[in-house]
Amino acid sequence: MSNNYDAIVIGLGAMGSATAAHLARRGSRVLGLDTYGRSHTFGSSHGTSRIIREAYYEAPEYVPLVQRAYTLWRELEEESGRPLLTITGGLALGQRDGTFVDGAIHSATLHKLPYELLSPRELEARFPGFHLPDDMVGVLEPRAGILQPEHCVNAHLDSAARHGADLHHGEQALRWSVEGDGVRVETASGVYTGDRLVITTGPWATELLADLGIPLKVARIVNAHFQSTRPEHFTRDRCPVFLWQVPEGDYYGIPSAPGEPLKLGRHDIGDVCTPHTIRREVTDADIAPLRALLDKYMPGASGPVQRTLTCMYTNTPDAHFVLDRHPEHRQVVYGCGFSGHGFKFSAVIGEVLADLAQTGTTPHDIGFLSAARFAPSAA
Repeated sequence: MSNNYDAIVIGLGAMGSATAAHLARRGSRVLGLDTYGRSHTFGSSHGTSRIIREAYYEAPEYVPLVQRAYTLWRELEEESGRPLLTITGGLALGQRDGTFVDGAIHSATLHKLPYELLSPRELEARFPGFHLPDDMVGVLEPRAGILQPEHCVNAHLDSAARHGADLHHGEQALRWSVEGDGVRVETASGVYTGDRLVITTGPWATELLADLGIPLKVARIVNAHFQSTRPEHFTRDRCPVFLWQVPEGDYYGIPSAPGEPLKLGRHDIGDVCTPHTIRREVTDADIAPLRALLDKYMPGASGPVQRTLTCMYTNTPDAHFVLDRHPEHRQVVYGCGFSGHGFKFSAVIGEVLADLAQTGTTPHDIGFLSAARFAPSAA
């Protein structure tokens, strides 16, 4: 077979698998490369659950993107024949003027999204697993829910392959370069050329996109699944997905399901690392602050730890994504810096990156995600 493609996608996690699927569905001849085997656990797309939410506290500009993502996830469910998205509702919990609560209300108000602002006692009456101090409130949004990340990635990979994409797992892209109006990608197994290149390498973006000088910092994140001692309070029909912004820090959690104990992680801090130096083992010291959070604010949630998981956030200074074209090589596009909240968007990010690769533009409003904001003149 020819080693020349319309588009080459490096990195086949959440963003790359979606990009490959969108390009292949449009008739492009696509090559996808990933260093590791399919469904590997070395990046940020593994595990059994991710939160999706609509009243986006980080910035209201994300709302149209996540709304498009909801549509695309449902279409991918239809295509793949497997469930990917479960609606549970979602809670943002904290001070009324805190980022989580105030930001969610701001996005909901601006985009006319349904929500309820609940006092501590109102919230506890409806969801008895939660205990809020008197100075905290909760924002309940009805459309939040849970994605199954490994199933989502595999559904995108299957879609890409079904539409003719060549997917090479276990083949690392060693280097890329520009060749005329196209690109050249070298691996240990061969050399490939293409008209366009899309780079979606998660925490490895610090290596393949080093020439751009984007200020990325990789952090180690720990999740733990707790077997609740009052399980009736924390099932998905009784407990929404939740975000806590408390004096102890920023946390997120996912209620339990059969065979899937309650999940909790901390969002705002993590040990600085690289994909090569991350500490994968989880210790009692990692678990202690998670258990303390549950004991204080969700009594009965923190029974025995059933399993743990480590992944990586690739953070930008402002915690917003970067979706852009290379400033010197316009045939190269990339997505990086998803800062721990990107997975829910991956279906639409794949659409955006496919647009940029094929036409250089996208109808989606992504101006606020341009790399130009990190240029020296933008400081």
